Amino acid sequence: MSTPDRDRDPGLQPERTRLAWRRTSLSGTVAAVLAAKTALRTGTAAGLAAVALCSLLWLGFLALAHLRIHALATAAPGRPPRLTVRHAVGATLCTVALAVCAVALVF
Repeated sequence: MSTPDRDRDPGLQPERTRLAWRRTSLSGTVAAVLAAKTALRTGTAAGLAAVALCSLLWLGFLALAHLRIHALATAAPGRPPRLTVRHAVGATLCTVALAVCAVALVF
């Protein structure tokens, strides 16, 4: 009977995590583009301010995602670095704020 440690491939988890960060970045990009399209169609000052805020939040999330993807790619095999609390909070706040901006632009 084999032990769980022998069956585990240490390279798969960091790869799945990198793919998840890229997928989340793509989702944020789509939300930011749709928010910009909606705001530019209405042309109001509030809409343009929301687009600027969405763009800043999107850029902030992209920076955090890039740092995490780079950290996972350069880590030693089998020992991916832990996500710091600061980066986790920053990514969460950017994601939630981007969603709030997108919802505000739709309604």
